[in-house]
Amino acid sequence: MSQQFREEALTDELKKLHTLVTGVKATVIVNIDGLLVAAYPSGDDENPHQNPTSSPQVAAMSATLIGLAEKTLGRLAQGSLERLLMEGEDGTMVVYPSGRASVAVLVEKDANMGQVLYATKQAAGEVERILGG
Repeated sequence: MSQQFREEALTDELKKLHTLVTGVKATVIVNIDGLLVAAYPSGDDENPHQNPTSSPQVAAMSATLIGLAEKTLGRLAQGSLERLLMEGEDGTMVVYPSGRASVAVLVEKDANMGQVLYATKQAAGEVERILGG
C-alpha cells in the first residue's frame, strides 16, 4: 500500500468516527514512539484549538500513558491493555491500542460512551489493518 493511500485511508477512518458518533471533537493516531500519524480535524498552527490532540506534545503524552498502562496491567497480572479511558470535567479521552499505534478520541462530556467505545474499537482494528498489523 502506498504511503499516500495509507495516509488517506487513515484520515478517512478518523473522519468516519466523527460521522458515526455524535460528540466526537477530535481523533488522532499515534505510533508507539509518540509520533503523530494522522489527525482529524487536522491540526492548524494558526488555530491550535481546532484539534487540541494533534500537537506533538499530546501525541508523546498519549504514547507514554499507553506504555504506563500496559506496564501497570502487566505488573498486576491483569492481561493486555484493551483501552484507556480518562474522564475530565469537560470531556473524555478514549485510547485504544492498534498494533504499533493507538487511536485516541476526544469526546464531549455528554457523548454516548457505548457508541464511542464501539466505534473507536472498530476504528482501531481498521487502523491496525491499514498499518499492516
